[in-house]
Amino acid sequence: MAGKPKENKVSRPARTRARTAAKPAARRSRSTEDTPYHHGALRDALLQAAARVLERDGLAGLTLRAVAREAGVSHAAPTHHFGDLTGLLSELAAIGYRMFNAAMVAANNSEAHPLMKGMASAKAYVAFAQAHPGMYGLMFRNERLDMTRPSLHEAATASFAGLARGVGAGRQEKISGAALEALSLDQAAAIARAWSLVHGFTMLLLDGRLKDILHRLPEGTAPVQLLEAMLRSTGRPPGV
Repeated sequence: MAGKPKENKVSRPARTRARTAAKPAARRSRSTEDTPYHHGALRDALLQAAARVLERDGLAGLTLRAVAREAGVSHAAPTHHFGDLTGLLSELAAIGYRMFNAAMVAANNSEAHPLMKGMASAKAYVAFAQAHPGMYGLMFRNERLDMTRPSLHEAATASFAGLARGVGAGRQEKISGAALEALSLDQAAAIARAWSLVHGFTMLLLDGRLKDILHRLPEGTAPVQLLEAMLRSTGRPPGV
């Protein structure tokens, strides 16, 4: 009979120690940076969260802490994967360029005639910026990006190459490969003219600066109709 109390005294502290030891482990599990993501998916989840913050709150609201909150992970997670805000923005801009390039290729492939290819590409250019204004603005904010980052450099270079190919097609010449690395002044002027026209129109549209012109046109005139008229007035395919 005397042995039973001793067994109880020993067994209760053992269970207490087991429960106590389990609590820190549970807390560590809940605080891991990849909850509720697997390690391989966290980087993509952070970029998706960054894109949402960018379009909702603008570039000024896109911080590492804001992205972590949006993704529901620890504040250290973005730093672990991207180093700093410039790294995150650069990787996000690379995604933007890849999306943009895909839209340009699809538009170009939708038409056969060089003039119509240029029209379709120009419309797709503007449509992309309207659908993703935050992303589009980030893609041209070089002071916030590391253009030497491999993923961004590759995507931006591919975008410029696509522009040059489109302009070359409109001129019935090939501007790619070695030819792209050694442009004539006339070729460079054609590329800069096409890009300036569509990019300038896009920025004016996004900033609301074309409203004064549009409201003077017949009711129901859409911005894309103004763009088409501009492109036709140049007398040459825009080649964008």
